[in-house]
Amino acid sequence: MEEGMVTYPRGVEKVEKQTHALQQKISVEEGHGTSEELGDFHRSFTPRQVHVISLGSSVGSGLFIATGKALADAGPASMLIAYCMVCIGIWGNLQTLTEMTIAFPTSGNYIDYAGRWVDPALAFGAGFAEWLGWTAVVASEATFCVVLINYWAKDSVPEAALFKAFLFIFIIIISVAIIAGAGPTGKVVDGSNWTNLPAFKHGFGGFSNAALLAIWAVGDQVFIGVMGGEAKSPRFSMAHAANLIPWRTAVFYLVCIIFVATLVPSDDPNLLGGSGVTSSPFVIAVQNAGIKGVPDFMNACMLVGILAIALESIYLPSRVLRTMAVQKLLPGFIARVDSKGRPRWALAITALFATAFTYMSLSANGFEVLTWLISITSASFFINWAIIGFTSFRFHAALRAQKMQIFKEQYGWRSTLWPLAPIVVLTVSAVLLICLLYASCAPLRGGGFTAYNFFSYTIGLLVIVIFTLAYKIILRTKWQDPMTADLVTGRRELTTEEIQQLDAYYSRPMWRRLYSLLYLDLAIQSDTWQ
Repeated sequence: MEEGMVTYPRGVEKVEKQTHALQQKISVEEGHGTSEELGDFHRSFTPRQVHVISLGSSVGSGLFIATGKALADAGPASMLIAYCMVCIGIWGNLQTLTEMTIAFPTSGNYIDYAGRWVDPALAFGAGFAEWLGWTAVVASEATFCVVLINYWAKDSVPEAALFKAFLFIFIIIISVAIIAGAGPTGKVVDGSNWTNLPAFKHGFGGFSNAALLAIWAVGDQVFIGVMGGEAKSPRFSMAHAANLIPWRTAVFYLVCIIFVATLVPSDDPNLLGGSGVTSSPFVIAVQNAGIKGVPDFMNACMLVGILAIALESIYLPSRVLRTMAVQKLLPGFIARVDSKGRPRWALAITALFATAFTYMSLSANGFEVLTWLISITSASFFINWAIIGFTSFRFHAALRAQKMQIFKEQYGWRSTLWPLAPIVVLTVSAVLLICLLYASCAPLRGGGFTAYNFFSYTIGLLVIVIFTLAYKIILRTKWQDPMTADLVTGRRELTTEEIQQLDAYYSRPMWRRLYSLLYLDLAIQSDTWQ
């Protein structure tokens, strides 16, 4: 490959700037005195793949099971408000991240941005938080797998072939049917769970627990930005993702939450954290309606969905480790990828720690360990939200200082009503921090404030903060000056072909573009972007 040349799938090639080539080709000294090129990820994700992966990531144990715990802890009204708050934060987060990703679509994404526009120590903190949070997700998903398998208490597990998105549609249909009186009992649900039981259960403590569950369940949509560094057309994929994913996530969760709160009482002993045999709230609703067979089918489909999320939880942190190694935040050998673009060492390290977390989760008290895992992941996610919001302000400061007009370029993409989006992200992150501290000092279970309860909620926050400060102090990293901040490396201008494709897209009638936005016809030219 010639210096400065990046090869794209299906023969689409573009000559990049020399500085971009230097970023893409990094080598380290081997023990025998030779050097080996680390390689780079392939820019192979199509817009359709970006949307399919983001669609699947929105449907997992956070929707299937954790909504039951949120209902038991907070009641229907507090749970709904908590998830609404997080969905608003997702909008601000994706708007903020997409603006930077389209201009600089690097594999490191917001970790790279924090290092070049704020401080390398903050980049280390962001990467460590993301890796720790998603590695803990693997163990928590294993706990939820046990919850689902224990439902049968048998030796065999039914097979399920439907995708998670179709399961969501099935859940909506059967929920509407049960509300209308379907099933042997024939009971019409009248919403008495909202009036006969506390709508705001356990006060602010209940809301705090529901908010932490919400950010854990759906808060890390920033992985879409990481995928943007490997997308064929970041301008098209990320712009669509920023506009569509917040709405889709809100529909998935808020609609399901309303159904859960309407169909299942918050004091049902079978909800996660109750005294009975734990089940998904959707399974509980179908069982209460007296419908046979469907609970087993739903349980099997949910198990498939949770296993898929666990696989995603290996993919993302391995990319994060590799990015940190490329930026010299970790040893260089971790950055190596094979001929197919897979980060071998990063995958191995992530799998090792994920296995250790999973073993601890399954060998100890499942519910107590789950509290630790959820708190680690929740803290990791809202810390990175705050980092992304703050990085956005530093990014704009660098653009002003260096008088760069990237948003005025043809098809330049800017966050809607900036700085509204980063302000929203920082505000929601601050509220989530307050929720975490309140829950650690006044837990709903465990007998009030104790050192054990405090650290079970704050362990993730403390580890991330301590590691970041230690990195800053030991390596004496410097705060980036906006006047000299790097606005060159990784800058990707649109190719002539991409401009022609975008011209064709925006020449379409509004209804056709809306059709595309809804993922019914994403590609402008199927032979190029599909």
